[in-house]
Amino acid sequence: MEIKRANIQRQLSAWKQAPDRKPLILQGARQVGKTWLLKHFGASEFDNVAYFNFEEQPDLKQFFENTKDVKRILQNLSLVHGQAIKPEKTLIIFDEIQECNEALNTLKYFCENAPEYPIACAGSLLGVAMSRGNSFPVGKVDFLQLNSICFSEFLSTVDPKLFSFLESINQIEPLPDIFFHPLVDKLKMFFICGGMPEAVVALLEKEDVEKTQRVLQNIINAYALDFSKHAANRDIPRINHLWSSIPSQLARDNKKFLYQSVKSGARAREYEDALLWLSHAGLVHRIFRISKPGLPLSAYDDLSAFKLYLIDVGLLRRHSLLDPIAIKEGNRLFTEFKGALTENYVLQHLIANFEGIPRYWTSGNQAEVDFLIQAKNEIIPIEVKSDENIRSKSLAIYHNQYHPSVRIRYSLRNLKKDDGVLNIPLFMVDHTEKLLGYV
Repeated sequence: MEIKRANIQRQLSAWKQAPDRKPLILQGARQVGKTWLLKHFGASEFDNVAYFNFEEQPDLKQFFENTKDVKRILQNLSLVHGQAIKPEKTLIIFDEIQECNEALNTLKYFCENAPEYPIACAGSLLGVAMSRGNSFPVGKVDFLQLNSICFSEFLSTVDPKLFSFLESINQIEPLPDIFFHPLVDKLKMFFICGGMPEAVVALLEKEDVEKTQRVLQNIINAYALDFSKHAANRDIPRINHLWSSIPSQLARDNKKFLYQSVKSGARAREYEDALLWLSHAGLVHRIFRISKPGLPLSAYDDLSAFKLYLIDVGLLRRHSLLDPIAIKEGNRLFTEFKGALTENYVLQHLIANFEGIPRYWTSGNQAEVDFLIQAKNEIIPIEVKSDENIRSKSLAIYHNQYHPSVRIRYSLRNLKKDDGVLNIPLFMVDHTEKLLGYV
């Protein structure tokens, strides 16, 4: 089964055609589909693909350690590939490039001396490697971010007709029940597998929930192995403690991250490096509280207060040991453990669709706005509701203080704008930017 990932494929095609193209770095966490995507792109848009994996073929490192002459490196790579690597005709893929810092550094020379050779790089821990700052080719590479599969991509595969219906919406009005209810059912399926491609295929192609469970657990286990293999020894226990604490952190009404929930007596300074490692590895999203909604949002971060989410709702569900049987129990899947799954789902889609990381806002013990996003120099407050109960005073308190032009509420209610609040069904998070244009 092929999952349609039209948006990132368009971005790759644009990179290929760009007159000032540089070597490409495709960023993303382990198992989000970077390798498959690059190979598929190469097979569909180039005559040939020359694939090199620095983790599986460690001897490749010698080519880059002994010289920075790109012509000589290309000659050696052609020998390994078994045929000539041709300019513009062959896509060169460097996978797990973080395992070879010299190859990462050599991208600078490919950019300057051999731009006619298209190079695309990927690595599950590229963010960790780049954070070390070892001879990184600043300004000599292009970047693209690959996130886990979003609900729209999932829907385009599982039900193309429903996908086409959502794509056709061009005004704010309630959706007919004949479309609304099946969309909620598809969203429940998405909460089971999340957006990790192997888990999606297990659920859609094999129709095997137990296999989906095993796939997600295997991914979580692979992350734990990365901790022990790639993190500094002193940080490994702290990373494990942080990682294990995330479900309990999100299970509270107040989801502000508490170090004492990680380990008794834990202090922030002891865990900062571990937090950064998880963030650079692309496994968590750290959402800071802001003191007030000003531009840019980052200028008002309260660095002492944040919430921590996983990169994918399916991983959070599995990591939290929430049984998939909840899919049969009304809206329980959305409301379970204080609606944390729903918040995580909304967050991962906001990050995929808007520039910058969302923040959140509180007003003492009176109110908390789940997320704030910056869109076209406007700050938009967002509330996430896990079912049809949308009563809340937080958006009203925020509105009375700051008077935003529009407020967003995601819920299981139908599409509607009422008294300045745009209610968007949870299955339309990917359409938020388009819907804002109709307000």
